[in-house]
Amino acid sequence: MSNAHVYKKIELVGSSTKSSDDAIQQAIARASETLRNLDWFEVVETRGHIQNGKIAHWQVTLRIGIRLEAEG
Repeated sequence: MSNAHVYKKIELVGSSTKSSDDAIQQAIARASETLRNLDWFEVVETRGHIQNGKIAHWQVTLRIGIRLEAEG
C-alpha cells in the first residue's frame, strides 16, 4: 500500500469574544474532543458582531482536514 493519505474535510465555525485566533483555537479544541486524526485547517471566512462601535464577538469559519485511517 502507498504512503498517500486521504482526508475528509469538515466545516466548523468557532466563536470568541476575545479574538479571531481564540475562535480558531476554540473550534479546533472542541473538534479534537470527539474527532480523531485532525491534521490541518484552513480559514475560510472571518466575521464579527459590532456593538457600540466595538468588536463584541468574532466568528471564524474553518475547514478541517481529517486523515482517514488505513484499512486493515
